[in-house]
Parts: sequence; structure tokens; C-alpha cells
Amino acid sequence: MFAVIRTGGKQYRVAAESVLEVERLAGEAGDTVTFDDVLMLGGEGEPKIGSPLVSGASVAAEIVEQKRGRKIIIFKKRRRQNSRRKNGHRQEYTLVRVTEILTDGKKPSAAKKAAPKKAEKEEAPKAAAPAAEEAAPKKKAAKASETSAKAEPKAEEAGALFKAPEGPADDLKKLPGVGPAMEKKLNAVGVTRYDQIAGFSKDDLQRLDEELKLKGKAESEDWVGQAKALADETKE
Repeated sequence: MFAVIRTGGKQYRVAAESVLEVERLAGEAGDTVTFDDVLMLGGEGEPKIGSPLVSGASVAAEIVEQKRGRKIIIFKKRRRQNSRRKNGHRQEYTLVRVTEILTDGKKPSAAKKAAPKKAEKEEAPKAAAPAAEEAAPKKKAAKASETSAKAEPKAEEAGALFKAPEGPADDLKKLPGVGPAMEKKLNAVGVTRYDQIAGFSKDDLQRLDEELKLKGKAESEDWVGQAKALADETKE
């Protein structure tokens, strides 16, 4: 069954579950609207043509969305009058879904409300949510302890090139060619004191050179001799 309705100065052919855009109607999404200007009914038996409206016929629809059309630029210019006007316009529409085509003066049936049932079903998971939230911090703490435990051996392996001696670290920036960044790298591999560097052998210097990619700087700058002199100064 179909109907021809009139709204907003236009005519539309509609059927059940038809979705169409009409001139803006008052209401919000989910509201029911009724079109009483039915010009024709057809689809079942002989068509009924109104004069101008079909008596007792109406079409019920549900508002889906209030929307606006694309922007239209309106530009007016008067020749040789230095007059220009530019305006923009966006037509407002209402998107509706036809629910029923009514005859013989019948009224629209009440809309089915399924939302409360969904809310009841959702209450059970929400009730279990606090317990899950309480368990979440415990799981996070356990994971954090596991990750920290795994990270500790890696840190030891990374700084296991040399065993750092006991005592406070010396200012290694006094060595030639050593800046703040290089000092951090030396401390990271376990090199912290002058007397430690003073006791390095050629093999130790080679291992340090390969690890930090010094390109022979430790040997060419005589870090061992410089460290011995600095160690003696600190003792005095």
C-alpha cells in the first residue's frame, strides 16, 4: 500500500518503512509525526483519489534526524553600480521514516519501546563491573612486578662490562675528550672512578673501545695516565 502526501508545499509518494527528507518539522529524533494531507491511496484494490484530500486517511512517521542541506552561495551584482552581495544558505530538513498508512480515521499505534529491556539486560554486567575494577589494579600490580623483575637482569647484563668499584663516582669529565654524554656512557658500563681506569690493561681499553665505539680515543688520549694523575690528586 502506498500514499501520496503533501508537506512543505511538495508531494511525496511513500510506503511503510520509506525514508525521506521533508521540509523541517518541529520535534526531536524519536518523536512521531502525522501527515494528514493525503492526496491519494493505492496498492490495494482501486486507488482512492482525494478531492483534494482523502477523507479519514493519514500517514504516521518517526523523526530519524534533524539535518541541514549543503551550503548554497547567493551572489548578486549590479553592473556599474559597485554593488555586490554575497550570502550563504543551508536549508533545514527533517529525515523521517514512515511507520503506518492509516485509513478510516484510525490513530497511530503507540511506538514500541525496547530500550528499557536493554537497560535491564545491561544492569547485570554493570553490577559485575565494580568487582572487575577492584581486580584490575591487582592484575596491573602483578604485571608491573613481573616486568620489573624481568627488566632487572637486563639492566645488570647491560652494565656487566665492568664491575663498578665501591665508593662515590669521580668526575670523569676531567679526562680529555670526555663530556657529560660520554661520562653517562662510561657510568652505564660500570666505569666510575679514576683508580679503576688507571688499572685498565690494553684488553680492557679494547673492550671499552668496542663497546662505546671510541675509535681509539682512550688510548690516544692516554686515559690510563691521566686517570693515575687525577687519582693521585684526589688522594692528596
